[in-house]
Amino acid sequence: MAESFPMNGGDGSYSYTKNSQYQEGLERGRCGRCEELERGVTGAREWSRWGRERAGGGGGGRRSEGKKTKQATDFAKGTIQEAILEKLDTENLLSVSNTFRIVDFGCSVGPNTFITVQNMIQAVESKCSLQGLDPGAIDFQVFFNDHTANDFNTLFASFPPDRRYYAAAAPGSFHGRIFPRASISLAHSSYALHWLSRVPEGVCDRKSAAWNEGRVHYTGSSEDVVRAYGDQFEKDMGVFLKARADEIVEGGLMVLIMPGIPDGASHSQLLFGVLFNFLGSSLLDLASEGIIDKAKIDEFNLPIYAPSVGEMRKLIEKNGCFSIERIELTNPRSKVDEPIDVHTLIMHLRAGMETVVTKHFGDAVVEKMFHKTLAKSGEISEFLKSSYPKPTQLFLVLKRK
Repeated sequence: MAESFPMNGGDGSYSYTKNSQYQEGLERGRCGRCEELERGVTGAREWSRWGRERAGGGGGGRRSEGKKTKQATDFAKGTIQEAILEKLDTENLLSVSNTFRIVDFGCSVGPNTFITVQNMIQAVESKCSLQGLDPGAIDFQVFFNDHTANDFNTLFASFPPDRRYYAAAAPGSFHGRIFPRASISLAHSSYALHWLSRVPEGVCDRKSAAWNEGRVHYTGSSEDVVRAYGDQFEKDMGVFLKARADEIVEGGLMVLIMPGIPDGASHSQLLFGVLFNFLGSSLLDLASEGIIDKAKIDEFNLPIYAPSVGEMRKLIEKNGCFSIERIELTNPRSKVDEPIDVHTLIMHLRAGMETVVTKHFGDAVVEKMFHKTLAKSGEISEFLKSSYPKPTQLFLVLKRK
């Protein structure tokens, strides 16, 4: 059974809701082609404005991130909308029923999932207009999927006030079937598939060749450790693709966004790998101060993996149920001139990682670990300057055969 590592729920200082600005920067954006097409779509601009206000204001939001966010978000929204406009045959999919079902796998607690859903609906409506169909006749049904431990109460309480879709929660691990056969027209998952269903076998075992002593992740570790992570990812992705092949209708699309790495590149160059190494060093600092036992660190590894383009292509071809319409590595922040706000990035990391770290080390250690990591912001910033130019966001568009 897959382990559950939900984002921080609620709306507190360390919640994902109030610390998702960084990921939001990889989610939103504008597609010029869609802007021209959406003029006949009722309320589209009001929805986009609501999404911007919701994501940027209130609580722990930082409006100073606005310019960087806008620059960094142009890619993701544009590519998702272009994929739908170019690859989705809405005329065929809507020939039997006017109900169009969308699912966001690994939705967490928002607001990013709402922005993404609106982007997809807007693109589907635009494509319908292109094909001479009435967008207003479509009943959109959107499923928000995440582990049963996800804070769906916070998610549902923050729904857009004027949403144009019927919403439902779909709790359960996406490493397995969630929906009936051939029931989904459009599937999406962003920054969720890099989470493994479990810690790879052997990495916490002193007797194993893959024992990852003194580290919390595979970046910078031995080939045996990297291979153990890769093997677990292969198993998980195989299960994921098989389940989605059963659920998605023929001609339906699946858009996947996750951390990735160029073929043959060193895993130590990954952005999140750099951050995880700093988290690990903070834990080792606590061990040297006698606050925690080093053996406790040796027993802990983050279940996160970033595949290469080649790895993903091989797994998709092995599954055989999807055609690869697009697969590439991108750098959504390549046009951002200002240095990244390391504090914001670490807070985002905390919102996503705190549950799994707390489960092993306890609340007191987590607080000290992130305090020490924040104290290393200057050093982290220098590392990020060298890692950011490299494309490490994997973008895929798959079509059900």
